[in-house]
Amino acid sequence: MKIEEKYMFRCLQLAKIAEGYVSPNPMVGAVLVHEDKIVGEGFHHRYGESHAEPYAINSVKDKDVLKNSTLYVNLEPCSHYGNTPPCANLIVRSGIPRVVVGTHDPNPKVSGKGVKILLDAGIEVETGVLEKENRELNKRFFVFHEKKRPYVFLKWAQTQDGFIDIKRKDNTVLPLQISNTITRQLTHKIRSENQSILIGSNTVMLDNPSLTVRNWSGKSPVRIILNRLGNIPVGYNVMDQKVQTIIFTANPKPNTQKIEYVKADFETVHPAYILQQIYARNIHSVLVEGGAKLLNSFICLGLWDEAQVEVSDQLIGNGIAAPNINNLPCDFKIIENHKYLYYKNLCGFNLTNHQLK
Repeated sequence: MKIEEKYMFRCLQLAKIAEGYVSPNPMVGAVLVHEDKIVGEGFHHRYGESHAEPYAINSVKDKDVLKNSTLYVNLEPCSHYGNTPPCANLIVRSGIPRVVVGTHDPNPKVSGKGVKILLDAGIEVETGVLEKENRELNKRFFVFHEKKRPYVFLKWAQTQDGFIDIKRKDNTVLPLQISNTITRQLTHKIRSENQSILIGSNTVMLDNPSLTVRNWSGKSPVRIILNRLGNIPVGYNVMDQKVQTIIFTANPKPNTQKIEYVKADFETVHPAYILQQIYARNIHSVLVEGGAKLLNSFICLGLWDEAQVEVSDQLIGNGIAAPNINNLPCDFKIIENHKYLYYKNLCGFNLTNHQLK
């Protein structure tokens, strides 16, 4: 491994510590190296707090070594005032002579401006170190800014013979338990990694889910619900006012502090329209959890980036058919005797290619 890659890999390790806490900001780690020894490091802890570079610079005990050190950071230092001052300016003031950047920042507020500030100050800058790995870490951030849409993650659990549930008419019958204790915990991990979660009315009415992060650390996603009739009972978990919630409905009610109603014509509403509305609210990713009809609508239109399917060893013979992922090639691993299938939509998609009615 090259020296630049070694320290950039450490940046990636640090950045990932804050997974689930910094969105809609990207995960960023920074390392300061003097004479091939790490003298300071840091990462962006939470949205609204200091970025990785100030943490790394402030962690250096002897500030004199900064003038002979290299700063490694996995994303281009910011150049604008947001919740915090520009990191590029701080680097210049600190006298750091060399900066190694993993990849550019696609946010138009930065997008090369941070590197330009450094170069104009006479700082040596190297970019593109472990760029593929850096883009993968912050894939939601890059898709949001480059494709002008949220990253779409599909997730469901199914039996070995291809069903996601038994057939139920109402919530007096309990849903089929496919996931176990460990795999349910992994579902909460996925929720913490995505900024919003989307389900349809049937899932709400039959399962009364909370759609929050409970068995993992991290922020609960924004709840997004398609509810044509606007008839979710007040006592249901998604109406508890604990998490920001968006309800698309033909019969909107007055908004509250935590619940936003969006009027939608369900005769013509298109999944691309939902994604457009999510993007407009600065939400970088959406986890589509169910039900089968909603998941299939995204799959059929190619409106997805990644899918994860949990497959148990259960055989039930009949029930609600699982979504069809069209036998695309996938990776898999075994967790607690359950097979996990991982799919990537290599073609990607652009919302402008889908007609919005």
